[in-house]
This record gives sequence, C-alpha cells and structure tokens, in this order.
Amino acid sequence: MQQRIDALRVVPELMQAMVALEERVAAAGLEPALRHLVKTRASQINGCAFCVHMHTREARRDGESEERLYLLSAWRESPLYTERERAALAWTEAVTRVAETGAPDADYEAMRQHFDEKEAAALTFLIATINAWNRLGIALRKVHPVGKEAA
Repeated sequence: MQQRIDALRVVPELMQAMVALEERVAAAGLEPALRHLVKTRASQINGCAFCVHMHTREARRDGESEERLYLLSAWRESPLYTERERAALAWTEAVTRVAETGAPDADYEAMRQHFDEKEAAALTFLIATINAWNRLGIALRKVHPVGKEAA
C-alpha cells in the first residue's frame, strides 16, 4: 500500500486544525487510559492500521496492559474493564457505527450513568475526532510504520 496524499505537506493548515482539535479534546479532562481505549476501539472497528498501531503503542507507553489491549475487541466478554470503560466503549461503538445504530438512547443513557454532561460531551468529541482521523488515514492511505519503527 502506498500513501495517496501527504496531507501535512499539501494542506498543513487543515492538519494543524485537526491537531488543535485533538489537543483540545485531550485537555477536556477524560483520563488518558480511557482515551487510549476509545481511540483504539474505534480504530479497530474502522480498520485503520495506522491508528491501531499508534494508539496501542501510546497506551502501552502510558502503562496499559498487553492483556487489556489484546482483549479490547472482545471487551463485552472480558472482566478486565471497569463499568465506566464499558459505558464508554459501548458509546464508542454506537457513535462509530452511527449509520447502523443511530446512536441509541439506551447506549447514551448507560454512558451518562458514568459520565457527567461535560464528560459525555468530551467523550463524544473524542469519538468523533478519532473517527475523523481514521477516515483520513484510510482514505489517504496513511501507512503504519513497519520494521524498526514499529517496535
């Protein structure tokens, strides 16, 4: 696979805007471990190898266990995730698959049991942002590092 467009080179102002949004979302108060799980799960669903690679590396760097990363795609069947994380992951799946799910009230209400209004908004922006990054990565064929860089 070969990269189609180097967006940073061609439209740096748009990439800078995306990075600024990413930084704002990161500063919105959600715990880093939760952000890593959400980003990785959405990236798994969307099939963005670049983002799965990047976010699992970042999660491990920040102390996330290999076991929780390995089981993330099967989080519903694993006892390794907190109720707050489960609510966030269900909301992540609902919003990531919004064309199929319509972001059901049940998933929203379950999420709101664990997130106050500000956190719920921040979580939804986090999900929307990683989905935008996934779509850019896939559409522009952003290639994940291989070999030495992948370690």
